[in-house]
Amino acid sequence: MLVCSTKRAGREAEPHEIILDQADGMDWPTLCRCDLIYAAERNQVSKFKGRVSETRRGQLVRTMIAAHGWAAVL
Repeated sequence: MLVCSTKRAGREAEPHEIILDQADGMDWPTLCRCDLIYAAERNQVSKFKGRVSETRRGQLVRTMIAAHGWAAVL
C-alpha cells in the first residue's frame, strides 16, 4: 500500500517519491512516498483510490527499489 498526499502536488517529486495522476485514479497530480510500505490484509482495505497505470508501474517499482536500497542486494 502506498502512502499518498491528499493535497495537489505543488512541487517536483523527490527521489523517494512518484507523482500519480488521473490516469492512476487520482483526482489530481498526487505525491506518493515510495519509502514507506504498510502491510495490510486485503480484507482490511475498504477503499481503493485507483490503480497505477501500466506505463507508470515500472517507474514505481524502480523508485521503490531505489528508496529502500534494494538494488544493492539484488
